[in-house]
Amino acid sequence: MAERKKILVVDDDPVIGLSCKRILGAEGYAVGAVTRGADALKRLSSEEFDLLISDIRLPDIGGIEVLGQARVIQPRTDVVMITGYPTLEDAKEAIRLGAFEFLEKPFTPEFMRNIAAKVFDKRGWILRKAFIDQFKQYITPASELDDRAIYYKDGAWARPVMGGWEIGFDVRQWYLGGHLLYIDMIEQPVITSGEPFARILLGEGKIIELMAPMSGAIRQKNDRVNETLASFVSECLSENWLVWLLRIAPQAA
Repeated sequence: MAERKKILVVDDDPVIGLSCKRILGAEGYAVGAVTRGADALKRLSSEEFDLLISDIRLPDIGGIEVLGQARVIQPRTDVVMITGYPTLEDAKEAIRLGAFEFLEKPFTPEFMRNIAAKVFDKRGWILRKAFIDQFKQYITPASELDDRAIYYKDGAWARPVMGGWEIGFDVRQWYLGGHLLYIDMIEQPVITSGEPFARILLGEGKIIELMAPMSGAIRQKNDRVNETLASFVSECLSENWLVWLLRIAPQAA
């Protein structure tokens, strides 16, 4: 019988810990939960864990510090950081210190199951059809675009949709340039062709500005883009996936 993988969850909200224990425990993982960073480090010093899931904001020491110390105490333990207040700075520092993923709350049970499966899969990657279906409204394989017009410029794309345009990026292009970690959309009411409208954080702290391929007023943002990115892995790169970031009204001539 295979040994159960051990997971330690660190979150000051006991409900999060209980939810993770219920969700991941039902998948066959042995799950422990603590509410303080110091308690997590104490557990890591006395027990071996395969995965640490830690919130960024904790009541005693910060999650980033927990991550750094955890990587020293148990270098083989994978670490996933979660937060309800995502910032590019936290994402960059978390990945620099060796976090496997940097995820935004809230997340669904299926999302958490797939993250754990992704970490523990022997090949290091997993992509489930159910997960793709969950994010189908945010992604499009290029093979399904038929003859609809797609305009590319500086790594971004634009395509006409009902009442306006969608602006986004090609997942494969950025995965080939490094481990795609996080998208930070610049807060602004309009985008201007040739100017940045989002930042892409790659592995090793590399940040790339994504330039707008056209101008227009922002009507809708893809608020689940970083959840969506967590579902993409190397096996999906045989397909040219497009992820939309903004829906805009074209600028009047």
